[in-house]
Amino acid sequence: MTYSNDPNLNVEGQQPQQSLSTAAARNLATTAKSAPQTQEITSRWLLKLLPFVQTKGGTFRVNRRLSYTVGDGRVSFTNTGAAVQVIPQELTELPLLRGFGEVDVLTGLANQFQQQEYAPDDVIVEIGQPADRIILIARGKVNKIGLGKYGEQIVYDVLADGDHFGDETVTQSEDTWQYTLKAITRTIVLSLPQQAFERLVGQSEALRTHVEQFRTRLSQPQTPEGEAAIELAANHPQETPLAGTFADYELAPREYELSIAQTVLRISTRVADLYNEPYNQTEEQLRLTIESLRERQEYELLNNREFGLLHNADLKQRIYSRTGAPTPDDLDELLTTVWKEPSFFLAHPRTIAAIGREANRQGVYPQSVDFNGNQVTAWRGVPIFPSNKIPITNNRTSSVLLLRTGLEKQGVIGLHQTGIPDEYQPSLSVRFMGIDEKAIISYLVTAYYSAAVLIPDALGILEDVEIGR
Repeated sequence: MTYSNDPNLNVEGQQPQQSLSTAAARNLATTAKSAPQTQEITSRWLLKLLPFVQTKGGTFRVNRRLSYTVGDGRVSFTNTGAAVQVIPQELTELPLLRGFGEVDVLTGLANQFQQQEYAPDDVIVEIGQPADRIILIARGKVNKIGLGKYGEQIVYDVLADGDHFGDETVTQSEDTWQYTLKAITRTIVLSLPQQAFERLVGQSEALRTHVEQFRTRLSQPQTPEGEAAIELAANHPQETPLAGTFADYELAPREYELSIAQTVLRISTRVADLYNEPYNQTEEQLRLTIESLRERQEYELLNNREFGLLHNADLKQRIYSRTGAPTPDDLDELLTTVWKEPSFFLAHPRTIAAIGREANRQGVYPQSVDFNGNQVTAWRGVPIFPSNKIPITNNRTSSVLLLRTGLEKQGVIGLHQTGIPDEYQPSLSVRFMGIDEKAIISYLVTAYYSAAVLIPDALGILEDVEIGR
């Protein structure tokens, strides 16, 4: 076997190269290229659709009419093995005990609750039976069932972990249950007999005073929404004395402070000086950094525990799916929570897919609406927009939000402050921080934002819908 010293010959058995290779030619060529790409960027529909309001001074105060609704929150529990007990301080989430601070009395009440377990379809209480206890749902899901006009059963509501009922048995004169409670799943409840409660009321002067004050508040004139009523006269005879009135306000309205997201962008002066064709390196670095900040901003607007929409919906505005999966009936029920000019639904893309599956299974096909020239899936004419910032739990459940937006509609609004120093985009600044001894340029990139729910019925949430079916 012989080898040639001719550089134009390749390995044995191959023809010699007749022209310049592409690999070598690339050294003299300027290739076509794209700007830096990233998978992190999403459509960010919430930021696009939420109207932002100028917030001078970094704080937005939401003034509302005085409301007499006191505490209808959810109760938390602790367990030791199979034994479940209500946390004493959590009893103040009941309307009757909101604001009551005697820990010893609350502990005494908590110790009086009795644990009971029910299988699916078991009746917990039945309409017409004596109403003689307060019941807390520690685990499970329960249908609240009443009777229709013609005696048929109607599901009024679905209750779940942390909900409670029967509070009216100790504050009003109802002697019998006005509805039936039936377990949908395996359910654990804690119940406090009325006799035990009355015995503790008799033993504690502080508790007795608190209960009497609560009953007095309930007797005050109020609207169906729980706000202080404005006295009016209508269809009255001529020269009838008119009632005097005024609109009372909350004495301690909630204030929203602008939140902040920040990062320091660092760029080498060598890169900034020499490598700017065809793309400016500083501008591209800044673009990607701002995109990441805006993604974080939308995440916080949904998930922040102080102002995020998932945590700031009124508890009366939270509903559950009747079967687990998000059905057309559930979407209709959600529309009843935000029935005054709803703007849009917001859900995870997988949740939207689950909604489509359930609709198809029932032979219902959601229509589409035109939005800026694009066809968007809608329900009852209200568009459904995707957001991957809405979390999916380990149990494959998620939530669907429904919003009414706008300051003039008393809806959900975004908060920001424009005109800040070194503003690059509205309420976002890029501030030069200098060059260090290693020739690194630093820029401080800052975004200010928050969100506010002006009145409770501007935001509704369908919680814990199953998307894995």
